[in-house]
Amino acid sequence: MAYVRKVKTASGATAVQVVEKRHGVRRIVAHVGSAHDDAELAVLMQSARDRIHAGQQAFDLSSPAGTGSGGAVVTGSASEVLWDVLLDAYRRLGFDAVADEAFRGLVLARIVEPTSKLAAVGVLEELGVPAPHRNTFSAALRRCVANDYRGTLAGACAAHSARTGAASLVLYDVTTLHFEAENEDALRKVGMSKERRVDPQIQVGLLVDPSGFPLEVSCFEGNTAETTTLLPVLRGFAERHQVSDMVVVADAGMLSAANVNALEDTGFSFIVGSRISKAPYDLAAYFDRHGNAFDDGQFLESTRVMGTGKTARARRVVYHYLFARHKRDDRAINAMVDRAEKVAAGKRPLKKDRFVRIDAAGKGVDWDLVERARQLAGLKGYVTNLPTSTMDAAAVVGAYHDLWQVEKSFRMAKSDLRARPIFHRERDAIEAHLTVVFAALAVSRHLQDATGASIKKLVRTLRPLRTVHIDVGGHPITAAPQITAEARALLHRLPAITAPGH
Repeated sequence: MAYVRKVKTASGATAVQVVEKRHGVRRIVAHVGSAHDDAELAVLMQSARDRIHAGQQAFDLSSPAGTGSGGAVVTGSASEVLWDVLLDAYRRLGFDAVADEAFRGLVLARIVEPTSKLAAVGVLEELGVPAPHRNTFSAALRRCVANDYRGTLAGACAAHSARTGAASLVLYDVTTLHFEAENEDALRKVGMSKERRVDPQIQVGLLVDPSGFPLEVSCFEGNTAETTTLLPVLRGFAERHQVSDMVVVADAGMLSAANVNALEDTGFSFIVGSRISKAPYDLAAYFDRHGNAFDDGQFLESTRVMGTGKTARARRVVYHYLFARHKRDDRAINAMVDRAEKVAAGKRPLKKDRFVRIDAAGKGVDWDLVERARQLAGLKGYVTNLPTSTMDAAAVVGAYHDLWQVEKSFRMAKSDLRARPIFHRERDAIEAHLTVVFAALAVSRHLQDATGASIKKLVRTLRPLRTVHIDVGGHPITAAPQITAEARALLHRLPAITAPGH
């Protein structure tokens, strides 16, 4: 059995030790430290008990005779450093405009440990934060929808982005969130899944600034086509913030003549990915003169008419060539040719294999299509309505490459904040869940940008720093935690938080 022992030292201090007794033999497991007053003694005693807990050893709470706490009692402890950092970020973003402590508790608890409403109570209690009853959390989620908390939060997010100077360009993409459910309903429907799932799902559209900081999140039926989600989100954003002079960046899945015309008519500029299959027509003159010879990093410009009849409009198209991309494309083409040859030889069943030709003679490899693909290897295209005087080719490509920030935010929402799977059934509950995740994502991205560390590392580093509250003969004493060098470095990067004792 392990227990805590106090020993007087020659200097008059009190040494605290963790002692193990087996078969009548005592052995000192660890010397925790020496205390010179009752407060230090209480902290060392608690630290020793924590060590015993960490080792999963049993110990006698009453301790052997002579090892009492000397009138000092630890009345509680809390991860105040971490909680203060999260609260400060929440307030700095202006989220305290939503005057709802229960909602705030749900948001910050999700950052620390994503879990259900019921388990969130335990997360807050473990942090040493007053936790409401789970019914209070349920009421907060109902208020979230009824009082449009998402609208208030989105306004605060847009204001924060504007303060950082990133509000002139927005990035948009879509992902799916699935449900652990068998049957569809009006919202949760089986649709095109990027993860090839067949569960009911919803489509989630996310609008972020170039740093990946979230601006808007929207929910659509699971079988909604991605291309139809873009305009409602942008129009809602424009109406909410009375803006129209924004540059919107989206991937090729959003490209259609109707979409880009509607964006332009709304007053938005745009940069969208272009399907590379159009390159032979856009760059016909270049291919006639130079074949498929390009310089690494070369930019080419063309004009393409998109749409027909009255909807036809000339669009600027930028192409960019990279040798590294060419090598990747070549490897992919070689793999697809290998599969096509196996299909032609009857060694592989025909699936959705590219480069397979089927005609009266049977199956074969479409070598003309292979040659065309090799001609385009290394090229990527972008369509925009921005004139060259406003944004040159390099800036257009650079803006499009920022789209990875949307994917990064989606990954954070899905993994770090566990937005999926969703166990709610009613639309209001699903919308409230997305609002909590949206707020947690904003706080997390803000803290990551400020510290340069992932939100996981931030929580893992600060959570163990416990502030201990002690009662010494009726006098309350607070013992601040010893800040590690790693924690101090993180705290010093935050504008309004400094390490205790600094």
